[in-house]
Amino acid sequence: MRFPTLYIPHGGGPCFFMDWTMGPADTWDRMAAWLRSLSDELPGRPQALLVMSAHWEEAVPTVMSGAQPPLLFDYYGFPPHTYELKWPAPGSPELATRVRSLLAGAGMQTGENAARGFDHGVFVPLLLAFPQAEVPTIQLSLRAGLDASEHLAIGRALAPLRDEGVLIIGSGMSYHNMRGFGTRQAAAPARRFDDWLAETVELPDTKERARRLTRWQEAPDALLCHPRSEHLTPLFVTAGAAADEPGRRIFGDQVMGVNVSGVRFGGQG
Repeated sequence: MRFPTLYIPHGGGPCFFMDWTMGPADTWDRMAAWLRSLSDELPGRPQALLVMSAHWEEAVPTVMSGAQPPLLFDYYGFPPHTYELKWPAPGSPELATRVRSLLAGAGMQTGENAARGFDHGVFVPLLLAFPQAEVPTIQLSLRAGLDASEHLAIGRALAPLRDEGVLIIGSGMSYHNMRGFGTRQAAAPARRFDDWLAETVELPDTKERARRLTRWQEAPDALLCHPRSEHLTPLFVTAGAAADEPGRRIFGDQVMGVNVSGVRFGGQG
């Protein structure tokens, strides 16, 4: 059984678990419903989850290796109850070792962190997608510098995991300009970039897909939508791990006036 790879939006802070007051109350409802249905579209129950979140960067790709990771409440100014959320998924030191081995085999230096907890780019969306918290889960950091070609290469090195029961997830936001959310000026640039992203991931020529993702800054309004690319970079890993399999936009919504998408690579039936 070969698993697809997924690039998912993780919302804003703990947005799915609070009364939203920075816009319509249903702002995040459609995204939450989609995340709840995510596992229904998989070919089976994954043996483990490997997640790259926008909220962890290190000098070299670094894996979480603790057996029982805590939660890292790395958001600020939200209601007190959102700092009491629980998602007690076990870690997987074995998967951490396997990830380091694959990356080393591709000539990459790596690190590990046994104390690291799940940041909100992991536990917030996965509390909806895998609420039982039964599937062993680890994080892999992004590499400082956020070079697109390097992260495509990281994904390619990790591709064998897809045949080993591991679901690879990139967690970010396909639009992430904090000054743009909720402004009229952001709507058209967000739509143009989102259209480019959908067209790019769905290219049948996967070499051209990789070339365009490597040069993502040339996309329409790219730097208006991503002044810094940490929320886009997890997509590069998932695209790399897909190798020559096609991608498809499987979720789209308008949130706070901008287009936001989710992408699936491989396993299209």
